[in-house]
Amino acid sequence: MSVHTEEQGSSLDTIKLVVAVVLLFLGIVGFYYFAEWQGQAVSTLLRVLGLLVIAGAAIAIAASSLSGKHLMSFMKDSRLEVRKMVWPTRAETLQTTLMVMVIVLILSIFLWGVDSLLGWGIKSMLGGGQI
Repeated sequence: MSVHTEEQGSSLDTIKLVVAVVLLFLGIVGFYYFAEWQGQAVSTLLRVLGLLVIAGAAIAIAASSLSGKHLMSFMKDSRLEVRKMVWPTRAETLQTTLMVMVIVLILSIFLWGVDSLLGWGIKSMLGGGQI
């Protein structure tokens, strides 16, 4: 029997996450606030760079929390798993795409036929069609 204990997040982790969210929110608000600040337009480049710096700081703060460390570990593991995947060749991709297109065409013709047949039947039953 394996005993697996999880680390408990401290209140400091919660504070870090709240600070990161507030910092990101303030960065977005500042981006729009400085669009027309006291009658002079601040360059879009400066606003975007400021937002990126603030977002980077928020991500760094969030990544230093326990939840952030778990997320970073998950992302590293996911990247390793993607590297292990066997991707289809170009020929396999083209063949599969062609098969899907043929099946869609056949099904669309079949459904069009069924729709037409049902429409004709309903018209005949209601007396709208000529017999």
